[in-house]
Amino acid sequence: MAALPIKFGILGCADIARKVSRAITLSPNSTLYAVGSRSVEKAEKFARENGFPESAKVYGSYEAVLDDPDVDAVYIPLPTSLHIKWAVAAAQKKKHLLLEKPMALNVGDFDKILEACESSGVQIMDGTMWMHHPRTGKMKEFLKDSEQFGQLKSVQSCFTFAADKDFLENDIRVKPDLDALGALGDTGWYCVRSILWAADLDLPKSVLALRGTVFNSAGVILACSASLLWEDGKVATFHCSFLANLTMDVTVVGTNGTLRLHDFIIPFEEREASFFTAIKSGFTELVTAWEPKPSQHTVTTELPQEALLVTEFSRLVGSIKYEGAKPEKKWPTLSRKTQLILDAVKASIEKGYEIVEIVS
Repeated sequence: MAALPIKFGILGCADIARKVSRAITLSPNSTLYAVGSRSVEKAEKFARENGFPESAKVYGSYEAVLDDPDVDAVYIPLPTSLHIKWAVAAAQKKKHLLLEKPMALNVGDFDKILEACESSGVQIMDGTMWMHHPRTGKMKEFLKDSEQFGQLKSVQSCFTFAADKDFLENDIRVKPDLDALGALGDTGWYCVRSILWAADLDLPKSVLALRGTVFNSAGVILACSASLLWEDGKVATFHCSFLANLTMDVTVVGTNGTLRLHDFIIPFEEREASFFTAIKSGFTELVTAWEPKPSQHTVTTELPQEALLVTEFSRLVGSIKYEGAKPEKKWPTLSRKTQLILDAVKASIEKGYEIVEIVS
């Protein structure tokens, strides 16, 4: 007999929760069970507009969702400053946690969340959706091929979008009391994650923020860049911003090959995604063209990447609930390493662009 679907409760009605609600509906092993907001009216409106079944529970507080004994897991899309309170509370109620990124304002807060999860035996995973797209697995196969890619030498990652006036004045991501990490925590999280992914989760030795950080009047980062250095000589750079045209580029360079993609966070198309590889590149005799030329590889998927994230998370929760499995440590470990690097970049900026050593 197949295990019952994982029952999700959602804390809050943020815009991103609309996308994740759809993902929970599309996932074959999860169901929308409850939503809580600071008012019943807002929660009812959210449930009505986002495909919740008529049987779904609607609550006028976050606490009520956590107190519901039938809720297996919660998705938390609240402002980062609220993560430690509600993530710890959820874990203490033995609710598995799908937590929006960034996970916390700093690694110290994240460690408190992780400690609560470990004490209660619940799974925690961040909402980095592109990690679950089948394209990501295909690209990893290329990076691990010593003949085609070789040894990793460098990574360049960029995620920017041009925010409008309303966003720059009113969005939670520019408010110091809500999401104090600004662009570093939002777009920078993705850049750092792509670098760690390419480096096979190997933490760099040091981080150096690059001069030119842009702050708003409240001191929140709107754009910044940084370089990362490993003991074995590989390097990485990233740029993140709310002030430049939409760009989601990653370039991974090895001794034999190069991987490139231009939509690494949200694919240009929902059901297919491409990447480019170049292997032992050179020039024609008169140096007028590349030989061999880079090749394009397209990967299709029946479910969008956010539904695949929910499916994997629900599979892990189901294994714990129905099979007595232990929580998977891969995902919180990756989240923590991402948070560590964000902390180091922020510290480098605050110290006047000094090199900051990574201490795990």
